[in-house]
Amino acid sequence: MAHRDRRPEKKGTPKRKDWLARTIAANIPSREELEKNRFLRPVAHRVLAPELWRFTRRSVPRGTALGLFVGIFLMIPGLQIAGAALLALSFRANVPVAAAMTFLSNPATTPFILYASLWLGNFMLGRTADLSGFMALIDSSAGVAEWTGWLFSEAAPALVVGLFVISAITAVVGWAISILFWRLRTAAKWKMRHRFHRHD
Repeated sequence: MAHRDRRPEKKGTPKRKDWLARTIAANIPSREELEKNRFLRPVAHRVLAPELWRFTRRSVPRGTALGLFVGIFLMIPGLQIAGAALLALSFRANVPVAAAMTFLSNPATTPFILYASLWLGNFMLGRTADLSGFMALIDSSAGVAEWTGWLFSEAAPALVVGLFVISAITAVVGWAISILFWRLRTAAKWKMRHRFHRHD
């Protein structure tokens, strides 16, 4: 009878795992999506290796840092995921986490990231790249030609430096938060397991 009374407590764990799995699946590119990526096709068999898809205390923080760095610094859709996956391959990081973290850079956040990067680059290099021109391009929904012309003006050095610094800082912060989250999660699981065994 005592064993039967403990069953409801055990049922909670799979539910939490199912919720976590659904959350991860909704935000992380699938194996099929990465396999179809034209930039990853030549090395797809290596990127899809099972050991690079395991969630461990080392691979997840590495994947988080690499994905954030590439997602911010390399603002080219399609290349972001491929770049993060390739770096994950080199650093033995978690591939799906690295790919997912690139989505921090998206249509909603890109203008803010670019503006902050340009401002920071101006400050660090002592340049005066035109911020008003940047905002005018955004407001006018400028095309590729207009953006290319602006980037290859005096704005390019300031933007690259600013993007690099912001990418590096964000990657380090993401790495630290991932380690903290993993430790807290491990401690919570240990505490729950200890509490359960104490009632046996």
